[in-house]
Amino acid sequence: MRKKHDSTFQNFFHKPSFNPSTKPRPFKAYSFVPFSPLAMLDPTILTIGGIVLGIAIIERILERWGVIDLVDQFAKVMRFILPVAFYSALFYFFATFIF
Repeated sequence: MRKKHDSTFQNFFHKPSFNPSTKPRPFKAYSFVPFSPLAMLDPTILTIGGIVLGIAIIERILERWGVIDLVDQFAKVMRFILPVAFYSALFYFFATFIF
C-alpha cells in the first residue's frame, strides 16, 4: 500500500519541495566524432588543391618564359576555376565531415 501524504495549503506553499520518489539516473554524454585538424587531409580536397596549385605554378613559369598571351588565357580560366574549386572543396568537406 502506498503511504498517504497529507498537507495543508499553508504547508504546501511554505514548505520546501519534498524529495522525489525516484532517484535521477546518472547521465553521461559521449561524442563519437571528435573534431580533428587531420580531417582536412582528405585525399579529395588535397587533390583539388594540388591541381589548382599546379596550374598556378605553371602560370608563373610561363610568365617567366615570356609567353604572356598564354598567361592571360590561364588567368581568365583561373578567375573562374579558383572560386569554383574553393567552394566545391568547402561544400564537400562540410557534406562528408560529421560534427
